Amino acid sequence: MLTAVPERTLRRAVESAVRAPSIFNSQPWRWRTGSTTGLDLFADPCRHLGAVDLDRRDLILSCGAALHHLIVALGALGFAGQIDRLPDPQNLDHLAHIQPREATPSLQIKRLAQAIGRRRTDRRRFSAEPVPQSVLRVLTDHAEAQGGALNIASGTTARARVIELLAMSAGLQCKQPGYTAQLMRWASRYAQSGDGIQAGSVPTGIGNPGEVPMRWFPHAALAQSPRSFEHEDASALMILSSPSDDRLDVLRAGEATSAVLLAATELGLSTTLLSQPTEVAQTRSALSRLVASNLCPQLVLRVGWPQPGAAELPPTPRRRHDHVTRSSQ
Repeated sequence: MLTAVPERTLRRAVESAVRAPSIFNSQPWRWRTGSTTGLDLFADPCRHLGAVDLDRRDLILSCGAALHHLIVALGALGFAGQIDRLPDPQNLDHLAHIQPREATPSLQIKRLAQAIGRRRTDRRRFSAEPVPQSVLRVLTDHAEAQGGALNIASGTTARARVIELLAMSAGLQCKQPGYTAQLMRWASRYAQSGDGIQAGSVPTGIGNPGEVPMRWFPHAALAQSPRSFEHEDASALMILSSPSDDRLDVLRAGEATSAVLLAATELGLSTTLLSQPTEVAQTRSALSRLVASNLCPQLVLRVGWPQPGAAELPPTPRRRHDHVTRSSQ
């Protein structure tokens, strides 16, 4: 027997789901809800960043992150979500059907749900305090629980290689036809769009030698934290991978990304999602040599302790609920 879920509960869950990160804050998802039919997640092809995301991996990864956010939010609201991934072979945009069932939320689910509203993409310099191996192991466990693999670029040589690939991918991507135009479009959104990259989330004073390169955006209005240039950024760089590049594993990699980011936020860490080296074939191939031979790199994640005195980041804008959701009833 299907569990009837109040519409207000479904709305709250979707409002948390759409807080998930996405490339250029494009929010490439659509939701369909019904009190007895559950929820359906669809990729929105109109929001596919063709010049950036040549094989649609970023799009599916973003939707996977939203799917995990939804499951966490449902859990905190007293419902376990049974997921049927890729339920319709005739509709490649139909990524998941979720059927809620009443369940008592665990303490971990409650904590991860609380982290949804606090998580931000932080492109500023982090503190000089390294992240302990025990904490990184917790993040690795969260990735593995969602079917992903997390490799830490530990040691000076591995870290330097990832930084080199980040810089290389940025240079190569700028030469791709349409890339700059697409970037400018999403970094120059009108005020009420509810999407795109806002100047207030792009820090000034980046690009110094030895730093972890951030994607360049034309407008930057976020001040770096006080005294942040007096030390090296001790953030950890992690390569999130999946067993294959098929749609299911890429979707699961998005879920793993969400799990890692929420766990990091709950632990007090700041995070940055770095997709450029996996968006360029040449640097993605080089990145694959830093992980196990049977894995496919999907993203680079940066985690670290925020700089003391760092100002709280403002919420990233989101599209209106009625623009991303429709009811099946």
